[in-house]
Amino acid sequence: MTAQDGIIRHDWSIGEIAAIYELPLLELVGRANAVHRQFHDPNHVQKASLLSIKTGGCPENCAYCPQSAHHREVDLTRDMLMEPKTVIAMAATAKAAGAERFCMGAAWRQVRDGKEFDAVIEMVAGVRGLGMEACVTLGMLKPHQAERLAKAGLTAYNHNLDTSPEFYSRIITTRTYHDRLETLSTVRAAGIELCCGGIIGMGESVEDRAAMLQVLAGFAPHPESVPINALVPVEGTPLAKRPRIDPLELVRMVATARIVMPHSTVRLSAGRSSLNREAQILCLMAGANSIFYGDTLLTTPNAGIGEDAELLAAIGPLQRQQSAASAA
Repeated sequence: MTAQDGIIRHDWSIGEIAAIYELPLLELVGRANAVHRQFHDPNHVQKASLLSIKTGGCPENCAYCPQSAHHREVDLTRDMLMEPKTVIAMAATAKAAGAERFCMGAAWRQVRDGKEFDAVIEMVAGVRGLGMEACVTLGMLKPHQAERLAKAGLTAYNHNLDTSPEFYSRIITTRTYHDRLETLSTVRAAGIELCCGGIIGMGESVEDRAAMLQVLAGFAPHPESVPINALVPVEGTPLAKRPRIDPLELVRMVATARIVMPHSTVRLSAGRSSLNREAQILCLMAGANSIFYGDTLLTTPNAGIGEDAELLAAIGPLQRQQSAASAA
């Protein structure tokens, strides 16, 4: 850890961030871990559950997303918005399994007032009534809608940048980068926490990854939650043939995010199911302090609850077994 690590900054340059990302791996992880210990409990990993409350048919053309209506070759069943009572019951089940945060995603371009948004408000209030954090991702929204979500008790609003401003148009053309920033500004103005990160492995450069982190670090305060995703290639999407990234690239991204945004919760998100136990633990050492808990992330596979229980047991205190002789 250097004398500068751990200082809250909003003026990072892309070059500075890229230089951190490209450090020797052991030095990078060591520095990130030192920052992590300064601001967070290194033994606490928050478990969050993610549910798709409305699946498929999205009018956006995000190249990575199987829920886009533009990608007609994707084998995906479209589902209408779920009933609030069903969602709240599923949140209660997730809580019983150990989840502290319940995240709900609807495949919408933007929030529309009416029965469906009223139902989401009911879901948020119900999840908060269980004593859980509540997060939603609903697309773009207007100030009065953000205010309604805040009044219902919403903890955080997820709206990812996905990538750098420069690479963005190669991934999405139906919504601009400015649109995303405007939604984030609306969320912040309503007093709701920001959950905002991106995806690596879509063909972007190290500079693109650094540029995305630069934008995130430019928010004052930094986003409370920063999901780091690795692309999960899905058949039928434009990025279906992209090779999976080297797990150590995900470690580097987590570590760099931790150094650049010391206070933020860094969430090890999509792509985790392809990592072995040791790679996941290295990400946690590098500064990730949250995982999504459950078999799926919206529509893509995730590590199972049983596997996660084993992972968390492995990083917990060593449970010594007594021999039969000593027990006697």
